[in-house]
Amino acid sequence: MLRRIDLSGEVPGYSARALRELMPRAAFDVNEALRSVQPLIDDIRHRGTSAVVEIVERFDHVRLEHLRVPDSAIKTAVEELDPELRRAYQTSIDRVRTAHEAQRLPEVVTEVAPGGTVTERYLPVGRVGLYAPGGLAVLASSVIMNAVPAQIAGVGSIALASPAQKNNGGLPDPGILAVAGMLGLDEVYSVGGPAAIGMFAYGTDECAPVDMITGPGNIYVTAAKRAVRGLVGIDAEAGTTEIAVIADATADPVHVAVDLISQAEHDPAAASVLITDSADLADAVDDELARRVPDTRHAGRIQTALAGEQSGTILVADIDEAVAVADAYAAEHLEVQTADAREVALRIRNAGAIFVGAYSPVSLGDYCAGSNHVLPTGGCARHSAGLSVHTFLRAVHLIDYTREALEVVADDVVAFANSEDLPSHGEAVSARFEAR
Repeated sequence: MLRRIDLSGEVPGYSARALRELMPRAAFDVNEALRSVQPLIDDIRHRGTSAVVEIVERFDHVRLEHLRVPDSAIKTAVEELDPELRRAYQTSIDRVRTAHEAQRLPEVVTEVAPGGTVTERYLPVGRVGLYAPGGLAVLASSVIMNAVPAQIAGVGSIALASPAQKNNGGLPDPGILAVAGMLGLDEVYSVGGPAAIGMFAYGTDECAPVDMITGPGNIYVTAAKRAVRGLVGIDAEAGTTEIAVIADATADPVHVAVDLISQAEHDPAAASVLITDSADLADAVDDELARRVPDTRHAGRIQTALAGEQSGTILVADIDEAVAVADAYAAEHLEVQTADAREVALRIRNAGAIFVGAYSPVSLGDYCAGSNHVLPTGGCARHSAGLSVHTFLRAVHLIDYTREALEVVADDVVAFANSEDLPSHGEAVSARFEAR
């Protein structure tokens, strides 16, 4: 079922870069997507609302009279929400809020010299635009993962956009509206894809421009984010979802198989990777995949994902090699299903989120673990982190020196400035001590 890459005993011979090049990875050409997205973004920049309306009609086949969702529609979505689903939404909200509350950062005052202090303050972004996908999967969960950290950070103005659904009267998915209502979000727009990103970046008659855009999406959403990056902040250029599982002979092949299937369900380009030192386990997982995939609801896209170049089984000699391969792959989601799973997990440096043991599947993190599921993909976990309260905060330094404290360091500032041929920099200090 999964193609195999046998690196047993060979991993130590590769540099980190060479090892990364051996990893299964989906082709993800944002620049190519940008060629089709840039004209849409430019159109929104010049024509605003009318351009957004036309783009939504072209791609979602809905003609909008208003981009913004009426308050009554949000209220109705909450009122009509199935009680069981409401309980699930509330569980997720409560746990995500609990975990993210711990990410608050205190103001830090440091005295670097007598009379001289540097205070680091963490200030929230003023206005953010949150994006919730509505394509192959409509992710109400992403509203929670984006909105709760923004609220905890203290963002004062939050707008949400999600694609207009033709079968819902041009409104976003009812689940997305219900979650928005439960979170107290009342500024919601029936706009999806690059149109939503352009709307957030440049504004329309109904939507004021934002300072930052966050939230997952397809390659065209990612390309649109690249197009407006700099004008606004973005969380990341996220690619298609991916899971890697480190498993040894103690792992249950059923657990491994169903977890690989769960992420393949997202998209035909999703990546499912098994890293194991047990060929017997790999065989057993393949058997489970062959048995289970045909009976899944989305068998076609799952089969395509598992058979794609982005998925596979990597055979290694031992857990040391498995850790090295996992760090080279830098998975969005990494599961560790081994003996001493927590010990192995603590050795991992590169992963968006790490799921420890047989009873911490990625699906738990998608919804109700309390962690955030907006995570770096495509190997970006080597240098980037997932969405958090910190995403919506900016560190600002307050520099406060007395006359005496400045005088102590004045000669050093002047010497530094002169060495860089910027004498006026030094004079800006020395002039404060000239007799007048």
